[in-house]
Amino acid sequence: MSETRTAAELDQEAAARGVLEDFYRDGKPPWDSGVTPPELVALVEGPGALMPGQVLELGCGTGTNAVYLARHGWRVAAVDLVDRAVRQAREKADAAGVDLTVLCADATRLDETGVHGPYDLFFDLSCYCGIPPHRRDAYAAGLTKRAAPGARLLMFGYGPGAFDDSWSGVTADELRARFAGWQLADVTPGTNPVPTFWFTLHRATAAT
Repeated sequence: MSETRTAAELDQEAAARGVLEDFYRDGKPPWDSGVTPPELVALVEGPGALMPGQVLELGCGTGTNAVYLARHGWRVAAVDLVDRAVRQAREKADAAGVDLTVLCADATRLDETGVHGPYDLFFDLSCYCGIPPHRRDAYAAGLTKRAAPGARLLMFGYGPGAFDDSWSGVTADELRARFAGWQLADVTPGTNPVPTFWFTLHRATAAT
């Protein structure tokens, strides 16, 4: 079934894509540091670390974290909206000698990608917070559809007002409202000069 989108919504989608493409064309985006964040390392290697399973990374950039997860035994699928980033992620995976799937795709339109799951872990490093609000329910629905019972979502996001537009950013209250069937288990402020947060959500262990 085709979508009906307003001119304003189409403009938001084009603007979001354009900003991402500009960052990757002009230089390294601030979120693509080349270093796996300690919050993900703790989940994979720390006390009570998750058993390796299937993971989907949303907005994988140049593949730093996808490669890290693959090196630690996870079966990795990753998507990014920007073709230039996807090419670099594939090159990084090849250079590291790891087997993972990287697709140029919209994280809010996963049904178009052939990425099916079920996934035990989802990782999002500032992808969701830059998605236009009218596409965010589709993002949540796509993850929920692909979540194994008890799946976890680890998300880093900028708070509202971090960027020069009226809609970027994410709050805990929004995630509670949009992610039906998930529990927001933890919110930890980031250390950035603008408001940022690490969110941990757990999928219900059985359908409700």
